Amino acid sequence: MRKTLLASVAALAVVPALAACTENASDGDGGDAKGNARALTVTSSADACELSSGEAPAGTLTFNVTNTGSDVTEFYLLGSDGLRIVGEVENIGPNLTKKLTVNAPEGDYFTACKPGMVGEGIRAAFTVTHSDEEQEVSASDQELIDQAQNNYRAYVQDQSAQLLAKTTEFVQLYKDGKDDDARALYPVAREHWERIETVAESFGDLDPKTDAREADVDFAAGEEWTGWHRIEKDLWPAEAKGYTALTPEERATYADDLLANTQELDKRVQATGADALEYPIDAIANGSIGLLEEVANGKITGEEEAWSHTDLWDFQANVDGARVAYEGVQGLLETKDAALAEELTTKFAALQALLDEYRDGEGFVLYTELTKDDTKKMTDAVNALSEPLSKLTAAVTS
Repeated sequence: MRKTLLASVAALAVVPALAACTENASDGDGGDAKGNARALTVTSSADACELSSGEAPAGTLTFNVTNTGSDVTEFYLLGSDGLRIVGEVENIGPNLTKKLTVNAPEGDYFTACKPGMVGEGIRAAFTVTHSDEEQEVSASDQELIDQAQNNYRAYVQDQSAQLLAKTTEFVQLYKDGKDDDARALYPVAREHWERIETVAESFGDLDPKTDAREADVDFAAGEEWTGWHRIEKDLWPAEAKGYTALTPEERATYADDLLANTQELDKRVQATGADALEYPIDAIANGSIGLLEEVANGKITGEEEAWSHTDLWDFQANVDGARVAYEGVQGLLETKDAALAEELTTKFAALQALLDEYRDGEGFVLYTELTKDDTKKMTDAVNALSEPLSKLTAAVTS
């Protein structure tokens, strides 16, 4: 059986999911012939994660997640091992509701709410039951789906290979003490990570080791901070008050660890045969949505690159990945909702035109050079695209 990024045809394996939220998504057909609902409500509070039902029929499921607590929360649908992310919706502020749309085959799952976005979350078993109501796909639609899957797989594999090559070069420069060269390569290498971030972060064991920000680490609980941003802080010590530089030995340890985790990521992405990843059409659509949410939650705010201030490189790379994922399903979308396809194409172009205003040579200006008016324009452009993009998954799976 082949592994899939969304579901559990290989239920015992640790398989990642392209994860994202969809807002304003359609609730689909609402259920099966027995009256079992495919649209569920989730209420996340400080100490509870309540679902309207603990089961749903196989097919396209929509989770309407409302945060009644005082902290930002997340909601996850996890595989039977409790590790594999089938789908997630992040950054749900107090009194807000977001939707997660996934295509879930029959099987055993877990749901989890994470108040404060920390820890393992409040978990419960969830069952997807058998359904005889399978949506028929026309031959022409299947051809578009197959093309989208093959093209996106090739894109992710290419970006992963380039990430590994650039990371190998970067860590050697860093270990050799060639800090100017390492600083110059840092945002360029990270672009390849950011373009496939929703794929990379779905590997729950690799993402925290590779891309955690200092604020994400619970040092009091004994968590160790490693990865790109640990090295970033050491390369830009002037931006970190009272910072003590790493020794050559410590540099080598963190550099080797980053490279090892990147090698493991590439190994999983490039796998073939029984271990090969698959990219269902809803996963590709959710990947586009998730990448744009990454822009809204970290890049526009300047929180991602706290010391290098190279956030606009990340911004561009997230937009690149979101656009490639969208263009992969665009042909299918045009057969289902031509108006939405036209709107998305126009708003992707508008966001790119705005980003181009901040180019500096082959890169971008630093985040610290942006004014409040600059960040407001970017926020407005991202929000203008986010609203129609949130409808993508429901549209292509209808």
